[in-house]
Amino acid sequence: MSFQEYLKFLTKEVVSYMALPPETRSQRKTAREQWTSRWFGAIPMSIKLLWRK
Repeated sequence: MSFQEYLKFLTKEVVSYMALPPETRSQRKTAREQWTSRWFGAIPMSIKLLWRK
């Protein structure tokens, strides 16, 4: 991909994002998972479930 094609693609994405209403832009953000799950996977969750029982 040449730099010119990349620049066209990037410009197109920015323009389409800016064309969205502000309410729609803020709704696109999703909730993030807990940092323990994100960093270490399912192991902390399984330990937590075992600890509760």
